[in-house]
Amino acid sequence: MTRPPTRFLDRKSPPHIATLVLIAGLSALAMNIFLPSLPGMAVWFGVPYGTMQQSVTLYIALTAALQIVIGPLSDRFGRRKVTLAALALFLAFTLGTLVAPNATVFLACRMGQAVVAAGMVMARAIVRDLVADAEAASMIGYVTMGMSLVPMIGPLIGGFLDEAFGWQASFGFLFLVGLATLLLVWADLGETSTASGTSFLKQVRQYPRLLVSRRFWGYALSAGFASGAFFAYLGGAPFVGTTVFHLTPAQIGASFALTAIGYTAGNFLAARLSVRVGMNRMVLWGGCITAAAMAVLLALTCAGLSGPAMFFALTMFMGVGNGVSLPNANAGILSVRPELAGTAAGLGGAIMMGGGAALAALTAALLERGESEVPLILVMLVSSLLSALSILWVMRRARALGLRP
Repeated sequence: MTRPPTRFLDRKSPPHIATLVLIAGLSALAMNIFLPSLPGMAVWFGVPYGTMQQSVTLYIALTAALQIVIGPLSDRFGRRKVTLAALALFLAFTLGTLVAPNATVFLACRMGQAVVAAGMVMARAIVRDLVADAEAASMIGYVTMGMSLVPMIGPLIGGFLDEAFGWQASFGFLFLVGLATLLLVWADLGETSTASGTSFLKQVRQYPRLLVSRRFWGYALSAGFASGAFFAYLGGAPFVGTTVFHLTPAQIGASFALTAIGYTAGNFLAARLSVRVGMNRMVLWGGCITAAAMAVLLALTCAGLSGPAMFFALTMFMGVGNGVSLPNANAGILSVRPELAGTAAGLGGAIMMGGGAALAALTAALLERGESEVPLILVMLVSSLLSALSILWVMRRARALGLRP
């Protein structure tokens, strides 16, 4: 289907879906490619594992904070300019991680890399510029289905690069991918939103219009708790793989691929079913899938029947659940105030990432007290249950207003 070129202000054709996948996927790649190297990086810098784990927690936290700013900036100046500026800064901070003389400098540059979170915000906002509501959920599903290939192979690549060349190779790889993405965005990404011309402060003042909406909070909390289970897994799984299951970095990287495979499958289901089933029911289904898988894993672990194969196989279903729920929850966030799509994407993303940072930090603290995977499983189970309860709140509100639940 050919879209009308008049919707794109700087180019005669819309951005290819591969461009949206790459700008969103780069942020995911930066988040997880080096995870198999965390224990070795702690040894390299001579710091405890918990200190290096902050490279995940701080990255997620700053990503949350930046999305509060990135959303209004994109509504103010346009999607293209914000994306290009973010990618240029990402390249500079990535170079910093490669030459960092100690853990403090590394963590500072690592936090700076979080600016690439603009890609996640922009991909969702650009989709919402094109289509609306359930159609947006379907298109986001296709974008994130392609994007999920990036985190699927990221830890796998990182694990092999670590064993072959050392942990720095993962960040060198990030720089090359970031440079390629910058060039692609420059050539392909046309502007999809008319710059508002409103001052940045006035854009930020639009937040109360979203914050007083129960629907916005329901969707944002559901997305936040769903992604929180995943971020807890990102922060805790390397520790579990190394300390509990005694896996190598390459084995841990390969195990992460199972969760990403599940996420890809969930995205496919979201893309195919969202228009027919509806956003809210799809979010609920996703939360229930994750909660059921974590409940089974907890029961098997407590019974002494679990192991690395069972652990990573069942976390694959967490990927399925998130793949089903997150595209729809994000579309719901953007549907509350369509005229504030960039602002809503930023604020919703901030809530998601902020909750994820908190859960990742909590998981790291709980795991350091022992040598069991149970604390991680409990965090993922409770988080997924809260995600399902949040969307049930939205559905109850919809029924009260006589709308489709």
